[in-house]
Amino acid sequence: MDEILAAIDGSDNSMRALQFAAELSVRYDATLHAVHVSDGETAATDEVLARARETLAETEATAEVELRETDEMTVRSARAAAKEILAYVEDNEVDHVVVGHHGAGRVERAMLGSASETVVRGSTVPVTVVP
Repeated sequence: MDEILAAIDGSDNSMRALQFAAELSVRYDATLHAVHVSDGETAATDEVLARARETLAETEATAEVELRETDEMTVRSARAAAKEILAYVEDNEVDHVVVGHHGAGRVERAMLGSASETVVRGSTVPVTVVP
């Protein structure tokens, strides 16, 4: 395991996933990518990235905390976010993905988050879902 991606959306679940991914990256001496998908940089995205950096500061891991922008997010779409996460996996030769059980939205709390589910179903590499 050389490249680990933690998908983050600012929710508590995604921060737990990031913490788990950070622990994995330390254990396996892997590069950690913390990625947030949005349609642009805003105060909200800055807050998500800052929270991720704070979470990482509590661990021994270092990571690239990144904003992945997409034009498909004009309406907040879990599928568009998942598509960008999967593209990132391919583009960066990620060999393990860590996601939270569900995201920040109310609908996502009713089931396995649709972004998480889409990543699990579409990934060509192992995915760990953190509750």
